[in-house]
Amino acid sequence: MAELTASPQKSGAAHGRKKQNLRIDLTAMVDLAFLLITFFIMTTTLAKPRAMDLAMPVDSQERPIPASRSLTICLGKNNQVMYYLGELKNPAIAPIVAGFGHDGLRKALIETNKMIHDKYGKDMIVLVKPSNHSVYSSLVSTLDELTITKTDRYSIVDIATPDIDALKQKGIY
Repeated sequence: MAELTASPQKSGAAHGRKKQNLRIDLTAMVDLAFLLITFFIMTTTLAKPRAMDLAMPVDSQERPIPASRSLTICLGKNNQVMYYLGELKNPAIAPIVAGFGHDGLRKALIETNKMIHDKYGKDMIVLVKPSNHSVYSSLVSTLDELTITKTDRYSIVDIATPDIDALKQKGIY
């Protein structure tokens, strides 16, 4: 049994009275504390880890990608991207530097996908090429923009030397 006992004190020599000892039984309070701890442990849900879905190809065969439907996104420094449609040496849309967000990469993805779908009746294919000067958050932001715009066909590939040269010309390498 848990108790709290106060030591005896004399109130004063003139009065000649003694104070009574106080005894408080703390058993009920300890029981209540353990019940509350048990309740909160049993009812608390821990934060579940959130992960981004990434679909990987089943086979390892390389298939040619039609340049007319492929949008290339090169990730540069300072959270900037350069994108172009088609091949770099003869692009359907010349290389453009943009940032992330509603008026940047997202707008380009939506407009280009609509243009390709209207012209060819098929979806756009996106190639994401991170450079040595890009940061991981730029790649995650790009994947987020692809998810927001519901772009299902994309691949993360190694950046080529002509793409690096184009990034240098734009000043974002």
